Amino acid sequence: MRLNNSEFPHLIKFFLISTISFFVGAMHGMSQVIPSIRAWLDSIGSPYGGPGHMIDPLAHAHINLIGGLVIFAMGTMYYLLPIVSGKAIYSLRLVNHSFWWTAIGVYYFYTTQMVFGILEGNLLLDNNLQAMTDVHAYYGPIVASSGIIMATGFCIYLANVVLTLKNKDRNS
Repeated sequence: MRLNNSEFPHLIKFFLISTISFFVGAMHGMSQVIPSIRAWLDSIGSPYGGPGHMIDPLAHAHINLIGGLVIFAMGTMYYLLPIVSGKAIYSLRLVNHSFWWTAIGVYYFYTTQMVFGILEGNLLLDNNLQAMTDVHAYYGPIVASSGIIMATGFCIYLANVVLTLKNKDRNS
């Protein structure tokens, strides 16, 4: 079965975001081992607690695992599922929704972890614990909203895969 690459332009964005995410993750990982940055991260609790854990490992892991690996796997599944099952993807609209919800969610989560980690870390080092507590009050709702956005993308993806497999029509 010869596949025409022009049939899959909707999948390029999965691989592009995956590549960008791996690049961001690699630069993040490289940066956090620079001695001055590593010392700063260690002083604010990385990787075990305090604001430092938001940067290392949470932000670093999520940009690599969700942004890089999971989005790559989603695009790969959308490509392979029709080949393996012989069924057309249930909805290209859901393909696009699963991509955008997941990609926006992962970058929103990454940015949230980095901003709060840096902000709270500097407040901790300034021994301004009241301001740190005040800032952290916003953390829960913001990180929860990024998680909800990511989860929406995952649920749309799951629904599209299940609906594809349940579809009775097979392509020849």
